[in-house]
Amino acid sequence: MAVCVLLGARLMATADDTVGVWSVSSDLPAGASVDLGDLERQDLRFGSPELAARYLSADDVLPEGVVLGRDVAAGELLPRAALETSSAEEMVEIPIALASEAVPSTLRVGERVDVWVTPPAESGQEPRATRVLEQVHVVAAPRSGNTLGPSATRQVVVGLPADDQGVLGSALGRLSTGSAVIVRRG
Repeated sequence: MAVCVLLGARLMATADDTVGVWSVSSDLPAGASVDLGDLERQDLRFGSPELAARYLSADDVLPEGVVLGRDVAAGELLPRAALETSSAEEMVEIPIALASEAVPSTLRVGERVDVWVTPPAESGQEPRATRVLEQVHVVAAPRSGNTLGPSATRQVVVGLPADDQGVLGSALGRLSTGSAVIVRRG
């Protein structure tokens, strides 16, 4: 009986040794912004405080404007070393409405893409696509909200570095004259 009491007391003493840290609820690519909707609290027991400090504590305020510096897989603990300061304030965001079939189905935030435009086909001429934006970051790529059937269009928001704003007028003009297509960069 005394052994059971001692074991129970020891178990209760170690029950408070857990630390709350964040894990990622789904795969997130490098460049993706991190917010509470992407995270799940995990209460874990670490071997040392130094080891626990390597991960983002669930008890601390989530830093604003952070993005991932590398891909983080679903279920992975969120390491502090994977967080970087966002450069979103240095970007110009451009919303582009596209036909659903003109967007790769697995397109994710943080990826680099090219935006091409194909002009409308005119009789007797072969349409030629032109690249209007090159190596821009995907800032948002929401899925269609309609679960009853496929949507005809999908909006993708790309970020253009503020230094490259000179191409914005030309790109928007060409986007308005044809059909846009997103091409993912490898």
